[in-house]
Amino acid sequence: MRLPTSHFRLSSIKFRQVSGLLIPPVVAALTIAVRATGGLQLFEWAAFDQFLRLRPLEPPDPRIVVITVDEPDIREVGQWPLPDATIAELVKIVRRQDPVAIGLDIYRDLPVQPGHEELLDVYETTPNLIGVEKVVADGTTAAIAPPPQLKEKGRVASIDLVLDADGRVRRGLLSVQPDDDRTILSLGARLALMYLEGQGITPTMTEAGNVKLGDGVFVRFTGNDGGYVGADSGGYQVLLNYRGPQENFDTIDLTDVLEGRAPPDWFRDRIVLIGPIGQSLNDLFFTPYSGGPLSLSDRMPGVVIHANVASQMIGAALDGRPQFRVWSDKVEWAWILIWAVSGAVLGWTYRFSLRVAVSLAVAGGSLVAGSYLAFLEGWWVPVVPPMLAFAGSGIAIAGYIANLEHQERQMVMTLFGRHVTPQIAEMIWQSRDELIARGQLTGQKMVATVLFADLKGFSTIAETMEADALMVWLNEYMNGMADIVLDHKGIVDKFIGDAVMAVFGVPIPRTTPEEISRDAIAAVSCAVEMGKKLRSLNRQWQIEGKPTVSMRVGIATGEVVTGSLGSSQRMDYTTLGDSVNIAARLESYDKSFGTGVCRILMSQETHKQIGGRFLTHFVGRIHLKGRTQAIDVYQIAD
Repeated sequence: MRLPTSHFRLSSIKFRQVSGLLIPPVVAALTIAVRATGGLQLFEWAAFDQFLRLRPLEPPDPRIVVITVDEPDIREVGQWPLPDATIAELVKIVRRQDPVAIGLDIYRDLPVQPGHEELLDVYETTPNLIGVEKVVADGTTAAIAPPPQLKEKGRVASIDLVLDADGRVRRGLLSVQPDDDRTILSLGARLALMYLEGQGITPTMTEAGNVKLGDGVFVRFTGNDGGYVGADSGGYQVLLNYRGPQENFDTIDLTDVLEGRAPPDWFRDRIVLIGPIGQSLNDLFFTPYSGGPLSLSDRMPGVVIHANVASQMIGAALDGRPQFRVWSDKVEWAWILIWAVSGAVLGWTYRFSLRVAVSLAVAGGSLVAGSYLAFLEGWWVPVVPPMLAFAGSGIAIAGYIANLEHQERQMVMTLFGRHVTPQIAEMIWQSRDELIARGQLTGQKMVATVLFADLKGFSTIAETMEADALMVWLNEYMNGMADIVLDHKGIVDKFIGDAVMAVFGVPIPRTTPEEISRDAIAAVSCAVEMGKKLRSLNRQWQIEGKPTVSMRVGIATGEVVTGSLGSSQRMDYTTLGDSVNIAARLESYDKSFGTGVCRILMSQETHKQIGGRFLTHFVGRIHLKGRTQAIDVYQIAD
């Protein structure tokens, strides 16, 4: 059985087996590269948002109250923007209860009559009132100046917000620096610092350049933190750890305050934020709590976002409420690689099966669950990249193994498939690990039965027939003999001119006497059927005017060695050993001996193994050519 490129194929498979180890790092590197381009950013933000929505809501922050301005309040007042008189009256009512700070999240760069003089007086007499300005112009809104009087007194804060590429607010701006190099605190940060100052807490800087307030350290956001890639990190930004949506803060309508329906001491010792929340007032923003991008009803008012910033700072400083933290790039890369390796291990273990799908689902669920638990402790652990690396590596390794097995099956079947029955071919495939080693089929000792069959007088026939007719005639004979070998679960080792060498009991070693005996019986039965087939062919050839022939068969049972034999360019799977020589010598023994269409001679060991199942007679103790010791020879009776 010859395969000219078998060594090359085996070497190629061995190389592929080793190269499979490269799949996890390659998949991890590709995942990291895709992530570095921003290709996963939206998915990572979506995972972050989902975790935030799934996180249990915290109780309302008792230190903050929001006075909301909605459409019913505007109808009650009768105009928008609110007149200065209304704002002045509102601030007077609030300050009677001694709040810590009042944040007026309403632009007032120009007078809105009536009541401007009254509002100016409120500015003068309310030292804890903070006005607002928009420092940074963006694509939709220009910069808006603060109230001039409050700017002169240094009681102004920025209400700029940082929007991600999908329009959501996930970062809090603690301060911003306009072109004149001033540092302007955000409204939430300014109010939080005023509250904490009353608690004896003032900001300090750590060695890393981060702000520290009490128990909280506010790590400055960098452009590649968490799932971000190349984000604008201008100003002093932090990842915004929302306390919750508007429902998670104490709120009261403007009209209720103006008409005296606010509870007694409702504002005392608290931060009070005043701002619009109405849909028509255009101060609403998408946040992680928002639904789809086309859903407008669940946007968060800007004043509530500023309340969340203030709550985050105060909670971290006084309560030790965790800030969102992220891993370094190298740790995240290692995390992705770990999951790529895990996916490869599962893919290698279970291949393409229901178990691999279940295992991938369970492991992927564990990744999500573990990341969510870390999120609850304030860690933004990558989910999407390791999930992609995990699934990609698992699928890639499973596909790789399937392709490798296909190549191995093709190689093994090329070696054996045309020479054995499908059942034996499948047995060979199942035992391929025992057959394939060190880049070739290694020599293996086993007990087998060897059969040699040759035509009598073929040389004379070859001289009298045309070459093409001879080839057709001989192939008709060879096909018939090979089919009989396969029908008896043997393998055709080789064709040598008009001779056929078949072996029974290879390449899977026989381990019991019963199996060895069955192989011997199969070989003898095969020889008998060969004789019958040749008689049939002779009758057909006689009718067709073709030559008729007889054949000789030699059979021997004993120890043989099987394996690959040849060079890297041309290699055979073959059988060697004394039993092969005996079978060949029995076939060629005394060509004048015996009559009939098919003479079948066998060795003593074969005769012993068939156990009287065939009618035989003893030929004698014979010295075969090339052997020093005589052996007992038996013949199948015609």
